Amino acid sequence: MQTIREALSERRLLVSDGAWGTMLMAAGLRPDVCAESWNVENPDAVRNVGAQYIAAGSDLITTNSFGGSCFKLDDYDQADHVRELNRAAAHISREAAGTDHFVIGSMGPTGKMLLMEDVTEQELYDAFRAQADALLEGGVNACCIETMSAIDEGTLAVRAAKVSGAETICTFTFNHLPDGSYRTMMGVSPEEMAVAVVGAGADIIGANCSLGPAAMVEIVAAMHAAAPQVPIIVHPNAGIPAFVDGETRYLETPESFAAQVPALVRAGAAIIGGCCGTTPAHIRKIAAATNAARGEAGAVPS
Repeated sequence: MQTIREALSERRLLVSDGAWGTMLMAAGLRPDVCAESWNVENPDAVRNVGAQYIAAGSDLITTNSFGGSCFKLDDYDQADHVRELNRAAAHISREAAGTDHFVIGSMGPTGKMLLMEDVTEQELYDAFRAQADALLEGGVNACCIETMSAIDEGTLAVRAAKVSGAETICTFTFNHLPDGSYRTMMGVSPEEMAVAVVGAGADIIGANCSLGPAAMVEIVAAMHAAAPQVPIIVHPNAGIPAFVDGETRYLETPESFAAQVPALVRAGAAIIGGCCGTTPAHIRKIAAATNAARGEAGAVPS
């Protein structure tokens, strides 16, 4: 199968998937249960999430492995099951995607900080390497290191995935500050992130979570300016969450989300999907908007 970058050179734009946590919780996953454990305990429910996104128009789907590092799994006494749970996650998404769609292995932050000296660089590298290896064994096309905020952790993860032989995606999550700038919780700008992770070997870069699609336009543009030859993936939230009738809701509709697709494409986005609060309904509208934009967009860097 061709690489994602090769597919982009032919098709110009690709559609990713939406939120997995949102969908799994709707299927009955409790907040106190390890989501990755469902890869072996309730695989049909996990497979159904991927299948719904494929049916909605996703060209690539992720895996139920965001918290699949040994450090995160240790919170649930599952640290010894990194290989089993990540391989299962990849295998399930591969089954849902078939052979003609991409699967990208989700690798989230570990929750450990080098700055606080509660972990060493080697320990972080080894954790990401073990997860990437297991995801590749399970059948992913690429590793997606996502929701990062610190350059040291993000670049270590990229290097670990690259050594494993994977095409590597890396996204950071940014907040909109009162002065109008965008920074991660560790103070990293989109431009700084782009230069650092490309230097570490990332094939595709981007942003996810925290913000809705309109706010992501400026972030995508900044990354594109800093690394113009590198494809950009963007996974916005379905808007900023609101507390309504005793529960947290994301209020960005599929229609209002998809209305931002042309602006995201003009800013430099090559792959568009969603993060928290997005559903197959959002992806269906994004796919339609992306198909329309594909005929109008200029060439995406390959």
